Amino acid sequence: MTDARGTQWALPALLAWRMEHTAGTPCDSFWLTCPWDGGQSTRPGDWVGFHADHGGERVFTGVVDECEVSVTDQGRLLEVSGRGMAARLLDNEALGQDYLCATQADILRDHVAPYGIQAAPGGSLPPVERFSVAAGSSEWSVVYDFARYHGGIAPRFDREGRLVLSGWTDARVRTVDDSTDVISLVRRDRRYGALSQVLVRDRWSGRVEQVDSAPLQSAGGMARRVIAMPARSSYKAMRYSGQFQLERSAAELVRVEVTVGEPFCVWPGDLVDLQRSGWDWNGRYRAVQVAVSMDGEGCRSRIELAPPDVVV
Repeated sequence: MTDARGTQWALPALLAWRMEHTAGTPCDSFWLTCPWDGGQSTRPGDWVGFHADHGGERVFTGVVDECEVSVTDQGRLLEVSGRGMAARLLDNEALGQDYLCATQADILRDHVAPYGIQAAPGGSLPPVERFSVAAGSSEWSVVYDFARYHGGIAPRFDREGRLVLSGWTDARVRTVDDSTDVISLVRRDRRYGALSQVLVRDRWSGRVEQVDSAPLQSAGGMARRVIAMPARSSYKAMRYSGQFQLERSAAELVRVEVTVGEPFCVWPGDLVDLQRSGWDWNGRYRAVQVAVSMDGEGCRSRIELAPPDVVV
């Protein structure tokens, strides 16, 4: 734990904990509980930051949201919960402004660096002409709009708490086969929220661009959304926005959830090859969310998988 002065404090041995890592949205989060001696020289209410290491490797960096000390039949217990570094961007409102030409350096300088967040190496997003920041937007939405809508990259945070503005490397592939300690396997098909058609309307000219999802329409899907674009949007921008909304809405059409009996074996973005006997949906997937936990029954990782080309 880290307080506002930068002083770090090590916690006693934990009784239980949970860390959830995502592909950017929703925010990463953590929760833990441990015995607590009221005579210690620090107060939990002073803590602002948290990081965790496992096997000599950093596995979480974030901010503290809530601390609670309770007296139970097990003695005095401390509970701490919080979120990943994206919380600093989610919790802060951006100043509305217009850029004649916004570069990645501009966005990092104005909307990321002021909150003590560093960018991971490797990101190189193209400049965006006439980029606008709407009043009332969170700093996270500014970064997301710039990176996702214009650069085609879903921003996310790594375990070091750095903002990542580059795509998946596909460098890590984990195989889950009959030798893996699998606790459970679940497949979920969910049509709710998946769009079959998007109409994108230019507020200035009234022009409407229609984008359809042929696969969902052929399967009987019928859900339409109408999106209003900023004045004088280009044809390319309108098409991209509509297609992105279709693909994003279909992101949860198919999900596979696998729980294994080991911690920190897969990270969001990793490719996972399922090769289990008696399982009808073997193949290659991409991890989009991983929840690692420990309690009296041991450690486990609950891994949510999607098709490799999922849009997040």
